[in-house]
Amino acid sequence: MAVVHPFEYVGNLHIHTTHSDGGGGTKEIAAVARTVGLDFIALNDHSYQTRLHLEEEGYYKGILVLVGSEIGTRLHHYLAYNIKDQVDDERCSPQEVIDIVDSQGGFGFLAHPFEKGMHFLEKNVTYPWNDWSVRGYTGICIWNFSSRWKENIESFWHGVFHLIFKKYTLKGPSQKTLATWDRLCLKRRVVAIGGSDAHGSNIKMGFLRLTPLSYRYLLGTINTHILTSSPLRGDLLTDKGIIYDSLREGSCFVAHDGLSPARGFRFYFNRENNKERLIMGQRGTFSPGVLKIRPPRHGLIRIMRDGSLFKRGYGSSLCMRIHQGGVYRVEVLRKTPLFGWRPWIFSNPIYLR
Repeated sequence: MAVVHPFEYVGNLHIHTTHSDGGGGTKEIAAVARTVGLDFIALNDHSYQTRLHLEEEGYYKGILVLVGSEIGTRLHHYLAYNIKDQVDDERCSPQEVIDIVDSQGGFGFLAHPFEKGMHFLEKNVTYPWNDWSVRGYTGICIWNFSSRWKENIESFWHGVFHLIFKKYTLKGPSQKTLATWDRLCLKRRVVAIGGSDAHGSNIKMGFLRLTPLSYRYLLGTINTHILTSSPLRGDLLTDKGIIYDSLREGSCFVAHDGLSPARGFRFYFNRENNKERLIMGQRGTFSPGVLKIRPPRHGLIRIMRDGSLFKRGYGSSLCMRIHQGGVYRVEVLRKTPLFGWRPWIFSNPIYLR
């Protein structure tokens, strides 16, 4: 019998502080997180910092702050969590980085694996993941707000347009990212997360100094919603374990909360003739049953099976009886007045073999 997960918490992952190339400190960022209604945040400063600042983990007026690292220099950036010491990536191969993180009791996700960069200001400098022979990683960050937003900017006025309408013009995860993730999920559980990659950095343009993607804005955009079987209790060690267990297991979904708050989304599988229920990230032997999807608001719902469109529907719920196994996940799009259907929610799969 699968365990019920009645509690939901929303967090923003992949945030940079002044310890690396971010523009704000931990207390400042936690205060911003509180104003946008988050439950937790995870800091992933770059691994060139001399050490992890684990002393900054804890609760800040109700916001749980967790400290990880973004390990990598020119290529192969790895979002590591639950590690005890910084990893010297300059001397390690991508596989060795993953193995060292694992040896510390940590886990991690491949960051922005296929990003394209911004030609206008950054000359298309990118930090992709090229070594797909690696093993032992927990999953992939499929949706990075900063990376996807920058890919739209081709000129100054193009940038102005995308600044004004950044909530609506944001692209969803790239088709290459989704196709790679789907292919990997056919072999094993590969957890998807999303993140803001927030830096709060200024851009200088002549006499102008702009902060196009502030912490205040980004922490309300691409979030990872976790589902847990027990509530957070206000204790760092206990709650850190609860959050990390959910991320490891894929009991979570990714959402653009800036487009529309996604708290309350549910996707599960009920078997026929018994009470077993499987949720996102869980695996089970296939037998006939019903997939149930319930977004918090109306949307275009797409059920994907083994990477291909299986069923679509519109509304605030969709039930689908299935008679074959597969890796099932859900995408939800939200309709906007001027920009049409925009990407909103991406679930982790339910694995029915």
